Amino acid sequence: MLLQINNLRVSIEDKEILKGITLKLGEGEVVALMGPNGSGKSTLAQTLMGNPAYTVTDGNALFDSQKLFSLEANERSNLGLFLSFQYPSEVTGVTISNFLRLIYNKKNNTKISPAKFRTILKEKLSILEMPEDFMSRYLNEGFSGGEKKRMEMLQMLVLEPKLAVLDETDSGLDIDALKIVAKAVSYLRQEKGMAVLIITHYTRVLQYLEPDKVVIMRKGIIVKEGDSSLAQELEDKGYAPFGE
Repeated sequence: MLLQINNLRVSIEDKEILKGITLKLGEGEVVALMGPNGSGKSTLAQTLMGNPAYTVTDGNALFDSQKLFSLEANERSNLGLFLSFQYPSEVTGVTISNFLRLIYNKKNNTKISPAKFRTILKEKLSILEMPEDFMSRYLNEGFSGGEKKRMEMLQMLVLEPKLAVLDETDSGLDIDALKIVAKAVSYLRQEKGMAVLIITHYTRVLQYLEPDKVVIMRKGIIVKEGDSSLAQELEDKGYAPFGE
């Protein structure tokens, strides 16, 4: 099992947000995590990645047989964990090409030249149907919401993680952009065996990613798990049947 979360309890500023979460993901598996605002979905994502604002008060997690919560955020990334942010920051003066080459070299413990890396990056850009001049732009500066989401997917393609946690990556995307994002995720899933934990409010993205399991959270706990048909049930009936 790639990721095992056991009885996880998490607080922020002494307020308990997660109240005993147990969840498992295998290699190549896609799990959709759904729930209303405030249910703790993003807290789970941030905790897995090591955001120091969130305090683990009980439980544990194993990622690729490693004790996840004993690792720093950069160590988790090097191990193969990736988080796509809802609101990526702008970084003036740093080009996308230089930024991605830096993290590529760090992840792979190498010192690839700018010229060789541009060849790699062109291949990744083609998957996302993005122009090559995108490489020369400053990181997220002046980007539209859709461009920021594509940038996150480009970073994911460069890093080739074992597990991608996608926190509302589909939010605000039109149908064409959504298909391209799904294409990138599916590529890494099929070619590299990447697992995906996708946090979403919408069932439309699940039409393209075809989850193996759907998990519903409310108020910091998991209230129901099922196959992909559970997402359609949620679409039809809303959250009311799944508890207050």
